Amino acid sequence: MFKAEIKSDTLKGLVNVISTLVDEAKFSISGDGVNLKAVDPAHVAMVDLTISKGAFESFSADDAEMGVDLDKMKEMLKLAGSGDVIAMEQDETQGRLIMKVGNITRRMNLVDTSGMSDPKVPQLSLPVTVDVAVSELQRGMKAAESVSDHIALSADEESFELFCEGDTDSVSLKLDKTKLSGITASSKVRSLFPLDYFSNLVKAIPSDTVVRISLGNDYPVKLSFSFADGNGTVGYLLAPRIEND
Repeated sequence: MFKAEIKSDTLKGLVNVISTLVDEAKFSISGDGVNLKAVDPAHVAMVDLTISKGAFESFSADDAEMGVDLDKMKEMLKLAGSGDVIAMEQDETQGRLIMKVGNITRRMNLVDTSGMSDPKVPQLSLPVTVDVAVSELQRGMKAAESVSDHIALSADEESFELFCEGDTDSVSLKLDKTKLSGITASSKVRSLFPLDYFSNLVKAIPSDTVVRISLGNDYPVKLSFSFADGNGTVGYLLAPRIEND
């Protein structure tokens, strides 16, 4: 059993964060809230999302799993204005999710979760953390997207840098610690990543967010942030592209 009400802006943000990697999602529901772990089809990136019941206007649930077609949910969300409250209820008998926005009701078939994976989140001890406004990252990605298909992230005790180099041009966004919300580093690190993936993850993060970037040398990068007034947390992991010597 799952029955809840949530503000449309919160649900739109949640769906946007997940749908940048997958089209269908398996939500694990408990009396405390909702959790999701998913890996993109190429197994390059993953998302680990938790949203507590405090993010909802009302929330009542037993332990359950629910497979959702995110494109169908997006169609319903297009009908909701800012500030609208969306009601959701699981119809276990019919295997459907019922969504209500104002006087509109949609009953959508749930997705079979038996074939969906349960990815384990790797426990990484990364030596550098950088806290930066995502608007800065989004600005850097706009400059880099036409230059190359990969991007280098580097950091030391004093600064953080995005660097992208193509056949003829290069782009760099360098932020010293006065332009960052925080930085912790014991040494310099650098890793290379596929630019399209990194750009899509950055675009999915709400624009008023401070994101924590955790880095190592040729390790996955972790992007962590909160939403819904701290009632939701997201961790993205993106595999590195190992440079040839």
